[in-house]
Amino acid sequence: MTYTRMGNSGLIVSRMCFGTMTFNAGSEWIPGVAKVGQKAATEMVHHALDAGVNFFDTADGYSNGESEVILGKALGKRRNEAVICTKLGFRQSDQIGDAGLSRTHVLKQIDGSLDRMGMDHIDLLVLHKTDFTTPMEETLAALQTAVEHGKVRYIGVSNWNAWQVARAVQYQRDHRMTPFVAGQYLYNLVARDIEQDVLPMMTEMGGGLMAWSPLAGGLLSGKYDPDKLDEGEGRLSEGGDFLGIDTGTARKMVETLGEIAKAHDAHPATIALAWILAQDRGHSVIFGASKMSHMDAALTAPGLSLTPDELTTLSDIAPPAKRYPHWFDTMMTDELNSKILS
Repeated sequence: MTYTRMGNSGLIVSRMCFGTMTFNAGSEWIPGVAKVGQKAATEMVHHALDAGVNFFDTADGYSNGESEVILGKALGKRRNEAVICTKLGFRQSDQIGDAGLSRTHVLKQIDGSLDRMGMDHIDLLVLHKTDFTTPMEETLAALQTAVEHGKVRYIGVSNWNAWQVARAVQYQRDHRMTPFVAGQYLYNLVARDIEQDVLPMMTEMGGGLMAWSPLAGGLLSGKYDPDKLDEGEGRLSEGGDFLGIDTGTARKMVETLGEIAKAHDAHPATIALAWILAQDRGHSVIFGASKMSHMDAALTAPGLSLTPDELTTLSDIAPPAKRYPHWFDTMMTDELNSKILS
């Protein structure tokens, strides 16, 4: 296992983060995904700990909070070996205010998560969504209260626009508040939009990436036929192609991953995860599992080194769209440099 510091902080985490969205105690929440009960979950959690994983991700919205309960029980006396990340923001009931990022909801859900997990503090609390109905200042003040009361150690965001994070972090800096140090974003070989603005912003603002859906809902594991995503078992078969990936691109990526995997005597999923780890030393990857074999494929990723040619081959299949043509970027840079150096 390899480790990194989460953004500009002292929080040391394994670069592989075990995501517990699959944990379920009977809820009908996303049946094709949330299907791992307590016994299997406990085995997986201990297997991850024994493999060097110290980073675990959950949320109050996963199976109506059942994921947090199961994770807490699975860790048991090994709680101190783990860095726990949980998230809040999604609707919890039909009550009008039981959602979002208001002070009332944030503080209520922090207490709820602690109670469900049987813990006295959350290592990393992430805002699971944006909330345009609540002033940003109110949300940040609530988080600061939780930090000062010792209930939360570090904070982060998920799926926020780059400008929102930059605005919030600058406000935190101006008011000497605890800053965001982590960002959970969709990132994989066929979904790289965040390379345009989010990743540069996080580097500047001191945030570390936690990549979610690193296998594009299982597509990059090779278990799906890109032309028949509704067949089989898993997230894509239940919810369809939530990424909207071009079929031709998907097929080429899956085939290339298979070829590179053969060269390394590895699983295609391992190659896809290793690609993300190779992009930046500070990146961590959230991997899920419904079977122990899924875990083993993921846990070997930190020890697999892709060659420069292999990295380039994979990167060239589905590059992120450029905001401006390459010649425009070059022209603007050359013009600025000529003025500075003249």
